[in-house]
Amino acid sequence: MSETAPWRAYLLLVVTTLCWGLNAIFSRLAVGEITPMQLTMFRWAGVVMLLMLFARRSLLRDWPLLRHHLPFLGLMGACGFSAFNALFYLAGHHTTAINIGILQGSIPIFVLLGSLLVLRHGITPLQGLGVATTLLGVMLVASSGNLYNLAELTINRGDGLMLIACFFYAAYSIGLSRRPNVGALSLFAVMALAAWITSLPLIAIETWQQGWQPPSLEGWGIAAAVTLLPSLVAQIFFIQGVALIGPGRAGVFVNLVPVFASIMAVLFLQETFRAYHAISLILVLGGIALSEFGKRAR
Repeated sequence: MSETAPWRAYLLLVVTTLCWGLNAIFSRLAVGEITPMQLTMFRWAGVVMLLMLFARRSLLRDWPLLRHHLPFLGLMGACGFSAFNALFYLAGHHTTAINIGILQGSIPIFVLLGSLLVLRHGITPLQGLGVATTLLGVMLVASSGNLYNLAELTINRGDGLMLIACFFYAAYSIGLSRRPNVGALSLFAVMALAAWITSLPLIAIETWQQGWQPPSLEGWGIAAAVTLLPSLVAQIFFIQGVALIGPGRAGVFVNLVPVFASIMAVLFLQETFRAYHAISLILVLGGIALSEFGKRAR
């Protein structure tokens, strides 16, 4: 690895997490401009069309192996891309971008718990403390700073949807441990196609329930932005960053997503960053840090 490779990787990964943080902003800007299922469907349709330009050679090379794993990869795309984004954008109609960003930061802890329950991976006491710390932060933001709300089951609908979305993405992340040994770009292309296909029943249900509402000009712009930035640019940059410094070091940068989302929500949406948001953010990131240290100790 050259001396400039780490710095190049850091730049790529910071841009990646900035794009993912922007997704929370787009979920709020989309309200009244484009429906959640339209945004999900058009996003993955755009990604598929763009990937046909970038991933054709990779797909042809890896197809003999990919075709044996299509049901599994279809499920992965449905959970990690289609269901996650549908719930993510639906949550944007009911909660703030700050809350979405902070709750999204809890995904690594859901992955750790899923690995314990599904893959039977043991956890160290320090990792257990990290899980508890992050979950406390999640409960604090979900209860709007008042944990007594949890006892009365008065959780904001959008925060609840976002937690379900995190569950789907954690399931997708755990499933990646059983991915076929193919190129990252061709793997992404197959799962993106599955995400687009599985988004079609969702938009059909939405249209049946509330009728077809054509996206506004701003809505089309938001759909183009989420196609290019959180989807294509972020994924390609993340793949390149992982190739340069490895998945372990690259994964740490994902913790920047709730930080960027919170900052941009205040700057661009004029949302109020309250004291409980700061405490929740510290608890979520601190819990992830404890889990990382516990993993290295093991």
